Parts: sequence; structure tokens; C-alpha cells
Amino acid sequence: MHQPRFLTPQQTVKVIAPAGKVNDRESLEQGIKLWQDQGYKVDLANYDRAWHYLAAPDRERFAELAHSWCRYGALVCGRGGYGTLRLLPHLDHLGEGCPWVIGFSDITALLWGLAQQRQIMSIHAPVLVTLPQTAAPAQAALFALVAGKLDHLCLKGIPWQGGKASGILLPGNLTVATHLLGTPYIPPWEDVILALEDVDEPPYKIDRMVTQWHLSGFFQRVRGIALGNFGDDPALEIILKERLLGLGIPIVSGLAFGHCSDNYPLVLGAKCLLNGDDGELTWYLN
Repeated sequence: MHQPRFLTPQQTVKVIAPAGKVNDRESLEQGIKLWQDQGYKVDLANYDRAWHYLAAPDRERFAELAHSWCRYGALVCGRGGYGTLRLLPHLDHLGEGCPWVIGFSDITALLWGLAQQRQIMSIHAPVLVTLPQTAAPAQAALFALVAGKLDHLCLKGIPWQGGKASGILLPGNLTVATHLLGTPYIPPWEDVILALEDVDEPPYKIDRMVTQWHLSGFFQRVRGIALGNFGDDPALEIILKERLLGLGIPIVSGLAFGHCSDNYPLVLGAKCLLNGDDGELTWYLN
């Protein structure tokens, strides 16, 4: 995969909204200030009008993405919500460029689509409006990463199934990734360490989605599974263990990424090692 260039001091980053409308102006302004405090300039996309639950109609949201694609070193997604999935058929129309795309949750669709269609690495990390609520060490890790000052990161979790596996890191939101199954926007699946998270989903929905992964045959092809935040319902652990432990691959849970304050950056496309014995996920750049 192609790795974008690291950012330089005073470089300008662009805030885009490929999914839902950014309604939380206070968090938006706080997130912008956090980037500015690191020495970056910030441009904010302006959409003419929202369309129901979307930041703007599809054509306008994609036009902003395409306009920004070759002009900025990083595209910071303003929020998740829903809508990124609708832009995937247009990715072939992006021009030359290779910026860092930063986001998570619904932005999973864009990160995975770019990996498949453009072979570009990206960063699964807080969107702009969740960045102010992100713990300081996780913020620092993100800013160090984009500046080229962080070439590896080790997250400690809970070992569920032992063994060690190395591969290519593929992080994302379980619900969004499930909706990509059977589409042309699933990244290359060989040698993958799958890192999944989700929020506010009841156990039966998690069960249904994980079962779909089983039936599709995708789980049988991954080298290991890393689980981030799934919420506090104890039934979720029971369901996930019952559905996953039979795969016979390293599995680690309770890792600090996803819809939580400790949402550390994961580089999609980075090499990684999943240690099911010690409960560790480590990604590293060349």
C-alpha cells in the first residue's frame, strides 16, 4: 500500500464531512484548536445545505472530497454518523494524490474503500468532534504519527486466545464493515489482522453480524482478531467469545480504540503483530 507523506510544520489540513452533518459547533471549534495548537493551519469545508441526516447531498460531499484530495496532506473527517458508504462508487474519480485520511466509525467505509480502490494507507482515529474528548496520550499519539515521530504503537489488552500472528492491520467499525461484505470495497484479505470495534449495539445484533462474517467465510481467512471497545454489557463478551474462540487464531480484546476516550490511532495497512499470549497489538511502519 502507498503511505502518505508525513505532515510538516505550518502545513494546512482540511476538515471534511463525508457522512453526517457536524452539529456540535463547540466540539468542532475545540477540535480545530487542537490541530492549530500543533502548528497546523486548518481549512473547514463549507457545504451549501444539509440533506436530512447527511452533511450535504452526495454530489456535494464527494465534490468536496475530490477538490481537497490533491491539495492537502491530511483530510480530517468532522464526524461519523452515516453516509460515507454512499460515496464509494465515486472513488475512481479522485485525482492524483495521497493524503492521510483520518476518522473512524462510519468513516470505516471510506478507509476501506480507499485501501481497495487506491491502495492507500489511512488512520483509524478520532474524528474532529470526538478529539476534544479523547485522552491526552491518545491525542499525542495521533499528532506524533502524522508528524512522522511515531513509527510503532503497542496497545495492551486482554488475551482471549493464545498464539502469535503477524499481518496487515485492518481496523474498522463492525457494523459498517459488515455492510461492506459482498461489495467491491473490501480491502485485500490476505494476511490480515482484523481490528474491530462498535458501540450501542445490543448483543443479538452483534451476534447476527459476527455470524454473517462466519457464513461469508471471511473470519476463516484472517490471521488474528483484535477487539476494541464494544461497551459495558457483559453479555457482549459472552457472545463474542462463543462466536470467535472456535476460529483457533490469536484473539485479544479490551484494546484502547473505538468509541472510547482512549481511542488510539491504528494505521490501516501497517504491518502488525498480534500477541494472543500477552494480549498485545503492535503496529509499525517501515
